[in-house]
Amino acid sequence: MSSKQKNTDVILIGAGVMSATLGTLLKELAPEWEIKVFEKLAKAGEESSNEWNNAGTGHSALCELNYTSEKSDGSIDINKAIQINEHFQLSRQFWSYLVNHKLISNPQDFIRSIPHMSLVQGEKDVAFLKKRFELLSNNPLFQGMEYSDDPEKLKEWIPLVMEGRTSNEPIAATKIDSGTDVNFGALTCMLFDHLKRKNVEINYMHSVKDIKRTSDGLWKVKVHNIDTSKIEYHTAKFVFIGGGGGSLPLLQKTGIPESKHIGGFPVSGLFMVCNNPEVVARHHAKVYGKAKVGAPPMSVPHLDTRYIDNKKSLLFGPFAGFSPKFLKTGSNFDLIGSVKPDNVLTMLAAGVKEMALTKYLIQQVMLSNEKRMEELREFIPNAKIEDWDIVVAGQRVQVIKDTEDGKGTLQFGTEVVSAADGSIAALLGASPGASTAVHVMLELINKCFPQHMQEWEPKIKEMVPSYGVSLEKNPELFQEIHAATAQSLGLGEKEEEKELVYS
Repeated sequence: MSSKQKNTDVILIGAGVMSATLGTLLKELAPEWEIKVFEKLAKAGEESSNEWNNAGTGHSALCELNYTSEKSDGSIDINKAIQINEHFQLSRQFWSYLVNHKLISNPQDFIRSIPHMSLVQGEKDVAFLKKRFELLSNNPLFQGMEYSDDPEKLKEWIPLVMEGRTSNEPIAATKIDSGTDVNFGALTCMLFDHLKRKNVEINYMHSVKDIKRTSDGLWKVKVHNIDTSKIEYHTAKFVFIGGGGGSLPLLQKTGIPESKHIGGFPVSGLFMVCNNPEVVARHHAKVYGKAKVGAPPMSVPHLDTRYIDNKKSLLFGPFAGFSPKFLKTGSNFDLIGSVKPDNVLTMLAAGVKEMALTKYLIQQVMLSNEKRMEELREFIPNAKIEDWDIVVAGQRVQVIKDTEDGKGTLQFGTEVVSAADGSIAALLGASPGASTAVHVMLELINKCFPQHMQEWEPKIKEMVPSYGVSLEKNPELFQEIHAATAQSLGLGEKEEEKELVYS
């Protein structure tokens, strides 16, 4: 066993889409900075960012009903939907900048146009969807959204879903053609290829074991080289922990006050994937339903056209499950190892408060293939079991923390935890995650590097023209930017007219 120590400006832990985005932004803002990346797997984007480990939806609240909550008085709050849509527009702008400046190429390898639809049944949910449509369709960010409760129109939109449907219950859907399917795994690999060309040192098969503050204010990172079994020590002025579910244990090792009283609850997932090309060819949309009562937001059922490796496929899910692992490639001791003296009461409080979630997860774990088929047949009445296989999706660790709502509150969003001096930060949480990576990383940069923001702001606005501006309140700017990014990214073409081979 040998060791060596090296100094650098920035260390990124984890080679997922968040580290890739932050590294790419920093290389544009401070090209002279030295950046090192440490990833314990053999390549980039193999955990949460991998295309089979997430839904591949460009989350912009076009179809996700959980982003538009119904209040007790029957009114609908669309503020979260507006916020998430605005955040996704930042990602589109940054990706367009990268394409226009030839920093990445072939955007069709990671993003494609796909209609986004919401589908509901029953009088109550149909009334909800109609109210939601009326509110969103009058907002410039959601222009082009259509609504129909006419079964004949729905047969045109989603023939596979409507075929064989015998229920007399009211049914309705909204449809907007400006939605996207995003292969975050492919995007992550593109960004790391770009960073490698920019002389960023990317170390695969390197597992971070410890992070400690040095007496001179730097961060010392202990790294295990898996190939050689050697231990290395690297020091940096700034460290970003972007290890997906593995971020919480590393954050706890830093000892910063902000890491206290935070826990994590892991949730695993399964998707059903269609193996029949004829069935795949008959559906062209991402269709989101409504989560069942008691189910967590990330369990919203959806039937998705996906483009993976330039091939069209069809996925349904997710089915939630439980594993004590924080990563798909993690350890069964991850959950128990994350319980510390400072967060044990927070974790216990969450356990008491989230009995409904626990019950739901147990029910999901116990589902048979036939029971999963029953849920699929709520979307595709004529679905045949032999046409569908099971794919194990990624692990998500939901944040548990003490909030104004009480001790041990489960969070379902994406959160950045950073030291008071901005020298270290960690990304925790899940959806909408990757879709809003650019927004999240720009917020992190603003928080961790305030001394540079005046100097960097012109460059940020070059990369992301609407930075600091509300597109909702500037509809003409939104139209201009949306059209420009669509052109740069090759969006707007009808994907069903492209000759793609399914396998």
